[in-house]
Amino acid sequence: MICVIQRAVSAAVTVDGSTVGSCSGGDLMAGVLLVLAGIKAGDTPETVRKMAEKTAAMRIFEDENGKLGLSVRDIGGSVLAVPNFTLCSSCRRGTRPDFTMAEKPERARELFDRYVGSLRETGITVETGVFGADMAVSCRLDGPVTIVLDSEKDLTAL
Repeated sequence: MICVIQRAVSAAVTVDGSTVGSCSGGDLMAGVLLVLAGIKAGDTPETVRKMAEKTAAMRIFEDENGKLGLSVRDIGGSVLAVPNFTLCSSCRRGTRPDFTMAEKPERARELFDRYVGSLRETGITVETGVFGADMAVSCRLDGPVTIVLDSEKDLTAL
């Protein structure tokens, strides 16, 4: 699984002109994470659970000392999770992306839903995009702070 996590003040996703998910933190101490989530072939329910836990615990909001010491859970923030199979691309053979690393749609939808459910189990409010839809995502970044989590590289500490 690959997650691109962006610290934001607000984020929204629309499908066919209608907003289907949105989060707004108001001030920066009630921040938002926009998470673009790609499910890779071979990912498991345990993988997505661990990625959700890591997302919820990621300390990328400033504490009272101005350091990145607080998580979205710590500040009572929210998450807009957007499924994005294009994160599982390879461009090793030219300039046209190859998506063979992406999980098949039915399985990917199931695992994305498990990721969202696991985030919600941590107590975080989660909004989502629509799996398989052509979505327009808008975001007002904060920082910007952008973190890329890759389950193959970043889960060894859990």
